[in-house]
Amino acid sequence: MSHPTARPAETGGAAPPSSNAVVAVLAFAGIVVSLMQTLVIPIVPELPRLLDAPSSDTAWAVTATLLAAAVATPVTGRLGDMYGKRRMLLISVVMLIAGSVTAALSDSLTPMVVGRVLQGLASGVIPLGISIMRDELPAERLGSATALMGASLGVGGALGLPAAALIADNFDWHALFWTSAGMGVVAGVLVLALVPESKVRSGGRFDVVGGVGMAVGLVCLLLAISKGADWGWSSGTTLGLFTAAVVVLLVWGRWELRVSEPLVDLRATARRQVLVTNLASVAVGFAMFAMSLVIPQILQLPEATGYGLGRSMLAAGLVMAPSGLVMMATAPVSAAVSRAKGPKVTLMIGSLIVAAGYGLNIALMDAVWHFVLVSCVIGAGIGFTYGSMPALIMSAVDPSETAAANSLNTLMRSIGTSTASAVAGVVLAQMTTRLGSVDLPSRDGFRTVLAVGAGAALLAFAVAAFIPRRTPAAGAQAPAAGSEPTEAAPARA
Repeated sequence: MSHPTARPAETGGAAPPSSNAVVAVLAFAGIVVSLMQTLVIPIVPELPRLLDAPSSDTAWAVTATLLAAAVATPVTGRLGDMYGKRRMLLISVVMLIAGSVTAALSDSLTPMVVGRVLQGLASGVIPLGISIMRDELPAERLGSATALMGASLGVGGALGLPAAALIADNFDWHALFWTSAGMGVVAGVLVLALVPESKVRSGGRFDVVGGVGMAVGLVCLLLAISKGADWGWSSGTTLGLFTAAVVVLLVWGRWELRVSEPLVDLRATARRQVLVTNLASVAVGFAMFAMSLVIPQILQLPEATGYGLGRSMLAAGLVMAPSGLVMMATAPVSAAVSRAKGPKVTLMIGSLIVAAGYGLNIALMDAVWHFVLVSCVIGAGIGFTYGSMPALIMSAVDPSETAAANSLNTLMRSIGTSTASAVAGVVLAQMTTRLGSVDLPSRDGFRTVLAVGAGAALLAFAVAAFIPRRTPAAGAQAPAAGSEPTEAAPARA
């Protein structure tokens, strides 16, 4: 079976948009979507009062987005490969706008959760953007562009916290979501105006059974991980969800191997380069999120603890913001290393930098500048790792499967971040110190989480060592004549 070539998207006599414009618009869209992850953090403690609901229920404003994103990311990737990546990217942006407006108009729990679910459904923008870049950009631009797009997830998260804190401190909380809606409209207009639709498509029928099975399995898994601490890790609900996740995903896997047009091509996913990269992505996602869990808490804890710095949420966000800029700045460096040595080496270097940053944080946690330094070091490492993973994935799959493969890789990182949140929650709940009548996480608890984050980064380094040695950089040479026969994607039956 022949496949479409990597870049057939000529548009007749019309002059194509410049590659710089395409990259800028897609990176902006990725940052806008990633902002939603930190959007509600400044108001989470106030949600029970704002929505007139118990805190156990308002926590769904965060959990619902996580679950929706986990389901939507691989589904939109597959639909993008089938029906058009730009089309699915626009649909994702519309979901973000609809969710933002719904949340902005809400004053009770139900519409807020509905809005946050719709926002979560937009999470496929980043893998879709990477896939569009593969189809539309010249080979010499692809490495740095995909590195920037991959880093936009971290950039949006880092810059979103201080921006959200600033808005929440000075305006009505609904302004957070009106701002998100406005940025979504801008992103949508720019995509319509400047991003072409690729002609690289896989066609076929959508695997509805596979989509439902994967959704059920992922929701059970991530719900157990994210709510296990509240429900009790040994409770019947938590154990039942873990059991259901295992059973459903096993049955789903068997179905995907038997159906002619699966949602996820598990045979391609099992290819050594793809499999090992996805396993490393779980560890990288875990390592990345540990920083976001520790640094803001220490900065905001009272000085009376002896280690807290007593800063505001806005100040904590401003401390984290430079890490986002560092991620953006390291994207071209990551691409250059990938061109020279291969993305495997870039991933391993980035993992070591992240581990070094956590080690530095264990020793330096007594002043604001310590945390600025540490977040920038870790941000540089994340920029390297997030820039290399799309390159590794794209160089091992057919162009018509790029969006689905990148979406699955993004999902693996999300599973890592969810697991990091659960593990950190358990550690900090068990290792406490008393201040007055309140139990707070102890210094040793924070150091333990940092050590676990460093261990996850070192695990990513070790796993990445098993990626096949000779790997084309950035997917720039998408499977074509002369590519490595052991890594080129085989034709689908």
